[in-house]
Amino acid sequence: MPGYMVDVAVIGGGVGGCAAALAAADLGFDVALTEETDWIGGQLTSQAVPPDEHPWIEMFGATRRYRAFRDGVRAYYRAHTPLTAAARGNPRLNPGNGGVSRLCHDPRVALAVLQEMLAPHLLSGRIRVLLRHRPAGVLLRGDSVAAVRLRDLDADREVELHARHFLDATELGDLLPMAGAEYVQGAESAAETGEPHAPAAADPGNQQGFTVCFALDHREGEDHTIDRPADYAFWRDYRPAFWPGPLLGWQSPDPRSLRPVDRGLFPAPGRYSLWQYRRLLDEANFAPGAAGGAVTLVNWPQNDYWLGPLCGVSPEEAARHIARAKALSLSLLYWLQTEAPRPDGGVGHPGLRLRPDVVGGTADGLAKAPYIRESRRIRAEFTVCEQHVGSAARPDGPERFPDSVGVGCYRIDLHPSTGGDNYIDIGAWPFQIPLGALLPIRLENLTPACKNIGVTHITQGCYRLHPVEWNIGEAAGLLAAFSLGRGVRQRQVRAEEALLREFQGLLRAQGVELEWPALRGGGGGGGGPPGRPPPPPPRGVPRGRSRWSARRGRSARGRR
Repeated sequence: MPGYMVDVAVIGGGVGGCAAALAAADLGFDVALTEETDWIGGQLTSQAVPPDEHPWIEMFGATRRYRAFRDGVRAYYRAHTPLTAAARGNPRLNPGNGGVSRLCHDPRVALAVLQEMLAPHLLSGRIRVLLRHRPAGVLLRGDSVAAVRLRDLDADREVELHARHFLDATELGDLLPMAGAEYVQGAESAAETGEPHAPAAADPGNQQGFTVCFALDHREGEDHTIDRPADYAFWRDYRPAFWPGPLLGWQSPDPRSLRPVDRGLFPAPGRYSLWQYRRLLDEANFAPGAAGGAVTLVNWPQNDYWLGPLCGVSPEEAARHIARAKALSLSLLYWLQTEAPRPDGGVGHPGLRLRPDVVGGTADGLAKAPYIRESRRIRAEFTVCEQHVGSAARPDGPERFPDSVGVGCYRIDLHPSTGGDNYIDIGAWPFQIPLGALLPIRLENLTPACKNIGVTHITQGCYRLHPVEWNIGEAAGLLAAFSLGRGVRQRQVRAEEALLREFQGLLRAQGVELEWPALRGGGGGGGGPPGRPPPPPPRGVPRGRSRWSARRGRSARGRR
């Protein structure tokens, strides 16, 4: 069987995988990065989801490499597109001016920037990227991984990837069952985790819904109506028990209060505009006529799919659920084009045009891969629970982890699940990422590198977003490099104080922030670099509050 030998093998080329590969290669180690699709970048590219970030992202709370990616996106637009003078001079350019993010952009731009960041290592041979390669099995040697067997989807053959250290950056934690690792999937019980919002009974099949996203523009006066999807009648008539009406409708639950909220396509009085929510291109940023109209990304309440999980089922069943999720997205588009009520009393917007070019020219016009919110998680040396980061469960501030390897900030935001749960959307403090959550309880040279770390069904709701996944992947890549370079096992780095401090020194030198800046009024986030301003309170939070807000700095109506 053909094969490769490297120092570090990163299985999965999503956000965490790219960050891990860059980090390990920057320290001089040979890396293989595998990816099941033909685009690296995961959430940012093949899943087509613009980044969702915390309110202080422009100032602090992310790694240096993640900032380089963000700067690269803006630089790409300045170098290659006809921006207006105002947009070109805006240091915080938001190409789409979407409401969900301070940096809504085309996924093709994210791909170009990631490829440019990898380019020096690709040219030198330090990083080898294996596109269209899916993990098919694991060769173990005791409590260590010796090799991962990969299926080359284009050549229809298998290759073996040998390495000294392996990182699981797959979207669903695929290596964990293959390697016989101890892991969890779905919802843990309250008795196990002690979390206020955990269910009474564990349910491995209860997992957050996933979404197959797509891009649209609108050509007024034209008709771009797609063929009626085969199962359109099912989705048009589908009324979830916890929904205020049909799924394909303008009403959906407010994620926090669960009260019905009226939404609409385009801006209108009294309605939240879904068109502006994840807009990728705002023509106001570009020279007149240059943009050809706005483009939006459809990742809305109406195309979340929760009729079956992806973890813990056969490949055939998972493929059926993905096919049904694609049918839901196409049915939503057809409903928008033909039956969606308009404010003027009419129905349908036939000028809505599917943009397969934006998502890489797929045959069905949808994103290359589903947007995955929940994966398997390792049973780790330390598991982050709601009572460590939840604002209600821990009113005096978040747990401070002495083994921090990074930071993140997001609400605990769980979408409707395969177990029939409605939204679970609760406050969370700006948090740290503990090294213990990256360490499997037994395996020696396998490290999770995305949202498959030691978190729970509940806390995965705040550890799963772009900058957090990037930080996790970067920390995992640096941990692999540090362990190999020092000739120590990865768990020794946490167990031995001197090694931990040395590793944290490396993280800081590499631009990884390990704590949040000092807070107005003190406490809660650790001391930050001198001269940094205290964090501004997000919208809607009284300014007299002295600690970090548990609210996100964006609309309560639009959710991730």
